[in-house]
Amino acid sequence: MAKHPEKSPVLDDENLAKGLRILARRDKSMARAIRFAGPLPDRSLPRGFATLAKIIVEQQLSLAAAAAIWSRLEADLGEVTPAGVLSRDVPHLKALGLGARKAEYVHGIATALLSNDLDLPAMCRMTDLDAIAHLTAVRGVGPWTAEVYLLFAEGRSDIFPAGDIALQAAAQWAFDLPTRPDTESFRIMADAWRPWRGAAARLLWHVYRRLKEEKKSG
Repeated sequence: MAKHPEKSPVLDDENLAKGLRILARRDKSMARAIRFAGPLPDRSLPRGFATLAKIIVEQQLSLAAAAAIWSRLEADLGEVTPAGVLSRDVPHLKALGLGARKAEYVHGIATALLSNDLDLPAMCRMTDLDAIAHLTAVRGVGPWTAEVYLLFAEGRSDIFPAGDIALQAAAQWAFDLPTRPDTESFRIMADAWRPWRGAAARLLWHVYRRLKEEKKSG
């Protein structure tokens, strides 16, 4: 087996196109998914606390509900910063619409950043595994949150959130599977896409979006 890169390169437009070409050559199902998906939208996010907090807020919510809560948070704080969040207590954050645990998690992440227990700028020098470990050491940041942050905020090209239900559903369609793969089997399945698992994730998310659009249009 080829040695895995310690820190995956940035998944910019050039590397995304390169990764998709390689995946298409390796696998006919991937090639079909690429044709179905069409051009992939730019989903890059800025690095920093606000993006990490927003990923937490958006978990298990509809896009509309998450956007409404985030809008209230921004209106209340002006700018979502660690200091701004810590100027409000957890009950105040709950009153803005965050669930109890999410309010605690966002508060805890802000505390970790200001105490330097969490160092987001330093992660650009860390390997993928070390960066995931650094993020998940903070209460409330699970593997999915860490992987989504590293994929979209840092643009790492070999990050794959295998626990994402939308990715699993897209893979079920793309590979004609009888059921959605569970997280562990999906992670094993994605090993075949190294070192371009981030490109595969970007593709499958857009496949999922296209499938939903087709279903809605009838």
